[in-house]
Amino acid sequence: MKPRIEHNSIAVPPSLVAEIKAAADEEKRSGEEMLREAIERYLRNRRWQRIFAYGEERARALGLSEEDIPRLLAESRGEQQPGR
Repeated sequence: MKPRIEHNSIAVPPSLVAEIKAAADEEKRSGEEMLREAIERYLRNRRWQRIFAYGEERARALGLSEEDIPRLLAESRGEQQPGR
């Protein structure tokens, strides 16, 4: 079953529309497909940025720095290995 597609309008400056059309023509894809992909990529990147920000916030709250990472990884891996 195909996902339901809702048609919306978004205001895009003419110069950007021209760039999108040129890139779409070059890649032999539709402008809509390129915009969808760009938006999905942006949102995925935004989610990752939020995860990184959360990690940095937690590290600060715990008083951790980048120098602690190798030690913490070694401790974690040692605890996870059976027989150690």
